[in-house]
Amino acid sequence: MQTNRYRKSISILFIAAVIAMTVSPVWAKSPVNTNWRGWAVKGYDVVAYFTLGQPTKGAGDYTYKWRDATWRFANAEHLAAFTADPERYAPQYGGYCAYAVAMGTTANIDPVHGWQIVDGKLYLNYNRSIQEKWMQDIPGYIEKADNNWPKVLE
Repeated sequence: MQTNRYRKSISILFIAAVIAMTVSPVWAKSPVNTNWRGWAVKGYDVVAYFTLGQPTKGAGDYTYKWRDATWRFANAEHLAAFTADPERYAPQYGGYCAYAVAMGTTANIDPVHGWQIVDGKLYLNYNRSIQEKWMQDIPGYIEKADNNWPKVLE
């Protein structure tokens, strides 16, 4: 009886170890920051930052699946622009906070108060306070973040 319990315990531990080794890559952070619905940039239209110069919520009628995330757009024109050249409009560092990536980690973003276009690229930050900190040395923080990306996802 004792031997059967021992064998059963060993079998369960072995199976748990195999599952842990198999599943562990799933625990790595996604290369695109998404909300619980799977929306990139919390459902905001990334093209609107460039064309309208302001954050604009995307609509359910205009979506596109790219890099395992759902990107939402305010209209058909923005959707077409993104699908033609997603790299041009997608935020840097997968839509994670640019300041956090510069600090060697990731953080969520505020798509309304934490964004800026620099040299034709969209950067997002955690909130207005972090945005102000990031703006004190944008080139320095971009250089640090470029060096840290994508290692911070590991």
